[in-house]
Amino acid sequence: MNKILSIGAVTALLLFNACEKELNQVPFSQATTETFYAIPNDFIQGTNAIYSNLRTYPDRLLNLSETRSDNLYAISDGGVRDWEGINDFYKNLSTNPYIEEAWAANYNGIYKANVLLGQIEKNGSIITDESLKKRLEAEAKFLRAFFYFDLVRIFGKVPIIDKVVTANEALAIPRSAVADVYKLIESDLQFAVDNLPPVYTTAADRGRATSYAARGILALVYMTKSGPTYDIEGPGLASNEWGKAYTLLNKIVVDNKYAFVSNYADIFSYSNENNPEVIFDVQYNTGSNPVTGATFPWLLAPDNWFTSLGKPVQGGLTIRPISNSLLSAYPANDTRKAFSIQNGYTGTGGVVETRSFFKKYIDLTKVPSSRVDWPINYIVLRYTDVLMLRAECVLNGGGGDVATEVIAPINQIRARAGLTVPLVTLTIPQLMEQRRLEFAGEGLRWHDLVRSGLVTTVIPAWDAADDIENKMEPFTKDFVIYPIPYNQINLKKDLYTQNNGYN
Repeated sequence: MNKILSIGAVTALLLFNACEKELNQVPFSQATTETFYAIPNDFIQGTNAIYSNLRTYPDRLLNLSETRSDNLYAISDGGVRDWEGINDFYKNLSTNPYIEEAWAANYNGIYKANVLLGQIEKNGSIITDESLKKRLEAEAKFLRAFFYFDLVRIFGKVPIIDKVVTANEALAIPRSAVADVYKLIESDLQFAVDNLPPVYTTAADRGRATSYAARGILALVYMTKSGPTYDIEGPGLASNEWGKAYTLLNKIVVDNKYAFVSNYADIFSYSNENNPEVIFDVQYNTGSNPVTGATFPWLLAPDNWFTSLGKPVQGGLTIRPISNSLLSAYPANDTRKAFSIQNGYTGTGGVVETRSFFKKYIDLTKVPSSRVDWPINYIVLRYTDVLMLRAECVLNGGGGDVATEVIAPINQIRARAGLTVPLVTLTIPQLMEQRRLEFAGEGLRWHDLVRSGLVTTVIPAWDAADDIENKMEPFTKDFVIYPIPYNQINLKKDLYTQNNGYN
């Protein structure tokens, strides 16, 4: 596996050790900064430190998107579980640790990006290779945009911090309009598109952002902006930029740098990482000190399943059951269902669990000695996603041809899953259902529902059908985004106003 995350973690611990509970990460002293950035490799190490903040991104998607969606019915099992209020649309989520982590980790990554960009501007002459300097700047801007995009999709309005600031300065920075945050995101990603290489030629650079990764994320930004506003200050601005997104996604397809992997399971195989499907992923390295492995594989799986198989406790606690809605959505003979979902088990002591859960990322032959050191990468953007996102743009009037760029690729994806009866027409709701089956357990479902405008109809209908224990709160459009963490609201009186619908 790639070493970027491992090196970045070490660098982050040594040089960027700031409190993650604050809005800004207080910069280290001028002397320390200037001393560190003394040779070109120091700038590379600083870039790697930004990548290290991607480590918890997959967990965040599974906790705040997958668990929020109609793919899981993760109600209380009698204990106090942090995911319960996420799935049940509680109003008192401002102290939820998943939400606090989302704010802190993203702003910590933004801080590191700002540090590097500031040093390139001030001390960039140290890097005599102009192409390397431009690439490192582009990587930092790609990652800063990536973190801000995550924040916008979760919280809506957020403070714009595009340079290193002190703690006191941060307390004077209000939340910015979503449109203004998007301006920074788009500017950073366009710079990345223009200045990142299409590929890296050395294994040591595997996992770094490419110009194609930047195109794909920028396309998703335009698509998210184009989603409905729901009359809230959330990620959708109804901007109708499907054409811009289509152009970016089509470029990825026609340049033919990536390919459709014919076997679904091979995409996620531990022995087939960095396969032709992978456009951008979070890379993990097992056996390092400090630990830089993954935790997302077991996040949605119960500990009792692991122990019943003679494996150590992982940390998923109790089961987060898959919803009846998702289970019944799979057609007969869809091979993705058996690969992604464990259909019950007999636990320790003969206890029979009849409910299902996700096992998509779990290879029981690869369970590490430490539960926080799983040796598998998380694919952020894959070729199949690009094909389906392009199809979405076509159906939304962004250009292209329905027959060749919607129907044909969707039938190719279905055929890989063992579904031999081709579709002849496809609507947006039907496309979203196809995405649901393809990306189940990958953390995309909630964002798909929000972007497509289906969340306000799909979620209430699912609630009415699946909430057999009557535990879920009624869904309202305010729940498209999450509350601002209480520890941020409490930083300074009247600096932020809580998002509507939350305590």
